[in-house]
Amino acid sequence: MAAPELPGPELPGPELPGPELPGPELPAPDEPRVHVAVDDLHVRYSAPDAAPRTGRSRLRRGVDAALGRGPSVVVRALVGVSLVARAGDAVGIVGLNGSGKSTLLRAVAGLERPARGTVLASSTPVLLGVNAAMIPDLTGRENVRLGCLAMGMTPEATAAALGDVVDLSGIGAAIDLPMRTYSSGMGARLKFAIAAASEPEILLVDEALATGDAAFRERSRERMDRLRAGAGCVFLVSHAAQTVEETCTRAIWLHQGRVVLDGPAVEVAQRYRWFAWNLAQGEDAVAERLLEEAFRAGVEIVVDLDGAAGVPGGRGVRGVRHARRQR
Repeated sequence: MAAPELPGPELPGPELPGPELPGPELPAPDEPRVHVAVDDLHVRYSAPDAAPRTGRSRLRRGVDAALGRGPSVVVRALVGVSLVARAGDAVGIVGLNGSGKSTLLRAVAGLERPARGTVLASSTPVLLGVNAAMIPDLTGRENVRLGCLAMGMTPEATAAALGDVVDLSGIGAAIDLPMRTYSSGMGARLKFAIAAASEPEILLVDEALATGDAAFRERSRERMDRLRAGAGCVFLVSHAAQTVEETCTRAIWLHQGRVVLDGPAVEVAQRYRWFAWNLAQGEDAVAERLLEEAFRAGVEIVVDLDGAAGVPGGRGVRGVRHARRQR
């Protein structure tokens, strides 16, 4: 009679493949470092409304005027802007007056408080605008010293940078004249040279290059190339789309606070120039059609802010491109 079979220790069998669980999406090892990440940015202003109003008594209008409570209107300067700028990017921003170009730079620089959205930067951006503060009664040399020290440069580094600032700005012996004797172009060129002297990681330039001649634009382009080669990034606002074509690697077209296109600089700048030319010629219907076509050709940038490589607070920001719906 056979003995009953007793259960023995369970031996490990061959491991069968199970369902693959999704892991965290990480940036590619060779993906450039993120310097700026902007997600769904909205900026609004309250401005006086000059339109005539009815239904308000003279007394009410007088009281409101005395208390500074005149009628106002909300201006939507930026509406849902998203972008990612990485090391080596030179991003040109084009658009009509009032499209939100300068507001975007000020938001990236931390000078505008968003109504909604997020702006992250890997370091403190240096904003260079045509209205950057300079002291008119001081000489250019003294303004260079003050500007460099204000950006955190040491006195030794400031002294060493002076010759380079003068060469880049191209103002020559005028460096020892009071700033009030400078033309607007000379002042703007000196401001750019001062901002570039510190070789910032993030440089924001608002219209300064439009005031220079061809030689200055070439020197400026070489300096921005050097900054990008050192793993920095540049944002350039300009009404001159050709400057963006010649200087930048990428361009963003803004219209009424919204992103129309974000792509290669030459392609975006040329489409914007054709739109602006038709608008200037009074061809409003053609310009509107070009705008609609450009908007449909664009993509919606969705920024994952669950941590940003190089940006405080995380590990891997990336721009995800989705086909954009028609307006």
